[in-house]
Amino acid sequence: MSDVDLKQILSDARRIAVVGMSDRPHRESHRIGMMLDDVGYRVMPVNPTIEEVNGLRSYDSLASLPQKPDIVNVFRNSEHADAIVSEAIENDVKVLWFQLGAETRAAADRGRGAGITVITGRCIAVEVRLRGITIPSDDLTG
Repeated sequence: MSDVDLKQILSDARRIAVVGMSDRPHRESHRIGMMLDDVGYRVMPVNPTIEEVNGLRSYDSLASLPQKPDIVNVFRNSEHADAIVSEAIENDVKVLWFQLGAETRAAADRGRGAGITVITGRCIAVEVRLRGITIPSDDLTG
């Protein structure tokens, strides 16, 4: 994926579901999820084991989200990658972003084969920071 395409995806997105987001501040999923919230994205944690993260309601699954996310960012162990791709396909996800090490090649290829833009080998936080992306607060709906 080109840097131009990546910047377009990040600039156009408003809602990001963070699968596996933790409510523990020392966890990378927590820090990155909160950073995405800080730059203006509407972050929707997806973790059935918690109720909320810093005031953000947590959802049990992609299907239970109140709005369709523009990006699904995955922090789960790679052993869950195939199931996450299946859920992404079922919920018509357009962009699936696996944090470093959260993917398997087979799962990423299956997602791409289903028409999903699958991003691997890059950290969403690094990419947002490199591009200086912020989302105006009046640009979010719902």
